[in-house]
Amino acid sequence: MIDILSGMTDTGRLRSNNEDAFIALQVSDSLFAACVIDGVGGYNGGEVAAAIAKETIEDLLRQPVVNVEETLEGAIRLTNARIFEEKLRDTQNSRMACVLTLAIANTDKNQLHYIHIGDTRLYLFRDGSLVKLTRDHSFVGFLEDSGRMDEQAAMEHPRRNEINKALGFDEHIEARSDYWETGTSPFLPGDLILVCSDGLTDMVPSNDIIAVLSGEGELQNKCERLIKAANDAGGKDNVSVVIVQNYKQKQQYEALRPSFPTKLVDEAHDPEVVVPTVAPPASKKNSKWLIIAASIVLLLIVAILIWLKFKGSNQPSSPTGPVIHAGSITANHWNLNNSIIWR
Repeated sequence: MIDILSGMTDTGRLRSNNEDAFIALQVSDSLFAACVIDGVGGYNGGEVAAAIAKETIEDLLRQPVVNVEETLEGAIRLTNARIFEEKLRDTQNSRMACVLTLAIANTDKNQLHYIHIGDTRLYLFRDGSLVKLTRDHSFVGFLEDSGRMDEQAAMEHPRRNEINKALGFDEHIEARSDYWETGTSPFLPGDLILVCSDGLTDMVPSNDIIAVLSGEGELQNKCERLIKAANDAGGKDNVSVVIVQNYKQKQQYEALRPSFPTKLVDEAHDPEVVVPTVAPPASKKNSKWLIIAASIVLLLIVAILIWLKFKGSNQPSSPTGPVIHAGSITANHWNLNNSIIWR
């Protein structure tokens, strides 16, 4: 059986009820949805808001998904509207709200689409590296994401759980295009994504999360180990995790040394084709002797030409041609532009 997605939630060590919810759903042959919902603590009805969000999103995802991005935004708008409907119906839950992160992985296109509000998180795990794709909508989250506070200081900050965005805070979020965060990321063969609530990231540092995700075991076992790590660290909050894996085989290419054929044609089977051969280059030593021999031959040729020139000059001069005497030139009625023989 192919291990593609798994999810789990736990109340933790200190809470009496669980305001978290999660979705781990195969939408189609190639689409897989992962969602973690966290009812806002401190308000009545956080658990109810999380349940409304879970039911609304699951109902929407069970319908044919034509456009993933439109489906994600539609899920946020519809969830927010239904939370406000419940607020009007039951005044005891008038302050209820929830935060969530919803991701849809497409294993055919090796892509990941997500939408996010609040301080739940989406991570991409690839080749031993854990990359946080979402930003926390909180004061402390802003300080951490901008590099002004390290992970350990953020985990210990007293205002860690204060958020400034959630479903149920603003009835008309459709008029605020920046209210939610959306994104797309490559989701390659061998990649994992982790969607989790702050019950995990407030208690377990990223290095420990990496150790679990890179370890052996099925996805369900990794979910169990992450929740156990949060509870072992104190379990101060509800904790929920969903993991999705791109199950396709990771591509690996072997580096090969280039090879060249020593013979392109077999003359025995194709005698009409002539295969050119290249003589090996002469060594530097042989080249030196070839130059010397060529120089000697050239000198001999020059000497022979000089000897023949002087021999010809001893023949009688033409009576009408110019004659040179002791370096002077005389002309016997010749045009000086005619040939001149030197001697």
